[in-house]
Amino acid sequence: MIQYAKEEGFAIPQMNVNGLIWIEGVLNAAENQQSPIIIGTTDKNIEYLGGYQFILDTIKNKVRTMQITVPVLVHLDHGLSVENCKCAVDAGYDSVMFDGSKLSIEENIKLTKEVVEYAHANAVIVEGEVGAVGGEEDGLIGQVRYADIDDCIALVEQTNIDTLAPALGSVHGKYQGEPNLGFDEMKIIGSKVDIPLVLHGASGISNVDLQHAISLGHAKINFNTEINISWTNQLRETLNESEDLFNPQEIIKPSIHAIEKTAEKIIKTCGSNNQNKVFT
Repeated sequence: MIQYAKEEGFAIPQMNVNGLIWIEGVLNAAENQQSPIIIGTTDKNIEYLGGYQFILDTIKNKVRTMQITVPVLVHLDHGLSVENCKCAVDAGYDSVMFDGSKLSIEENIKLTKEVVEYAHANAVIVEGEVGAVGGEEDGLIGQVRYADIDDCIALVEQTNIDTLAPALGSVHGKYQGEPNLGFDEMKIIGSKVDIPLVLHGASGISNVDLQHAISLGHAKINFNTEINISWTNQLRETLNESEDLFNPQEIIKPSIHAIEKTAEKIIKTCGSNNQNKVFT
């Protein structure tokens, strides 16, 4: 599915979820826009969300009860260890990311290869990362470190990963100032490796820059902060409208709608709307 997006010049958005209402809002948006979607769960949030199996079963149950017709992949974002990636594979995740970006390239290759061998044996795809995405989000903290092109090539050739996330100036969380993406590096990496690229930290990047990144081979783009901000703003507005409001459904429903509308906007920016017909 991601490879097809790369060939056709669009990207499939990954939207990270932080609870049940995020799942509902994202699924509604994907169905409304007839877009394939990737639901991401950051490894550092797994315990808070109830564990790998509970999360997967919850998402699958929502897909079924909401009668969602578009393809929905469940992805482990920033897998912190080989063992955690294996747990996600065993639970039934469709895709896992092993984040070896803080390791030496040699150790990154060694551990990513172990994840790939286990995941591929269970028909699960694997995303690898080179460099470091900066900022802070979902408990992940890092300083920007651009991916080395030779390291990218080595990781792809020696591990057989399915997608590559080269850190090229994007950050998790809110941007301080304007994003400074390495488009020249994207172009070189895209010409050297024949797998889809993944862009992390897309919230706050302009539509023009996102579409430029897509044209350079990014077929999966990750969003989280932008959705969380819209949810927070709506929740705050709803509560401020009436001090007497205490009905949970009346408080939560507008915030789900905010998630849905933001997700729809993201889908259109990625160009994945009305792409469901290809996969049905």
